[in-house]
Amino acid sequence: MLYYTGIGSRQTPDADLSQMTIIASNLEPTGFILRSGGAKGADTAFENGVTEEDHKEIYLPWKGFNNSKSSRYTITKEALELAAHYHPAWSRCSTAAHSFHARNCYQVLGQDLNTPTQFVLCWTPDGKIAGGTGQAMRIAIDRGIPVINMATPGWSITFDKLTQAILQT
Repeated sequence: MLYYTGIGSRQTPDADLSQMTIIASNLEPTGFILRSGGAKGADTAFENGVTEEDHKEIYLPWKGFNNSKSSRYTITKEALELAAHYHPAWSRCSTAAHSFHARNCYQVLGQDLNTPTQFVLCWTPDGKIAGGTGQAMRIAIDRGIPVINMATPGWSITFDKLTQAILQT
C-alpha cells in the first residue's frame, strides 16, 4: 500500500487549498491512500479530492470532530506517549491538544503506529514547522520521511520527482 499524509494550517491560502484537492484527486487513481485529520482548511481540501472511502484514512482527535463520519478516533496510550516525545511543550498542552497531537502520530505512522507514510505534503506559514502540522512534520523528519511544504519555493518539482520515483518502484 502507498500512503501519503496531506495536512496543513487552517490558514492555507485558497489557491493552495484548490491545488491540494487536485493533487489528492490525481494521487487516488495511482494507488495512494490519503492520511489526514479532518480539520478545516488543508485537511478538508485533501479529503475533498478523494472519492472512495477506502482510499482515505481520516484520523480524528475524538468522535464526530468537525462532523466527520470517520471511525478513526480512538487515541491510544502509545499514541499519547509518542506525541509527548515529539512535542516541545507537552506539559503546557490541554487534554484536547494532547488528542490533536496524538492523532498526528497516526497521520504519519498509520493506525498501528508502525506503517509510515511515503511522504508528507503540507502547507504552513512561511514553510516553518508550526502548530499541529509541525508535530506531524517533526515525526516525519525524525523517521526519515520526506516532508514537502507547499509554502516553499520549488516544492512542486520535488513533489513530482518524489511521486514518480515512488510509483516506479
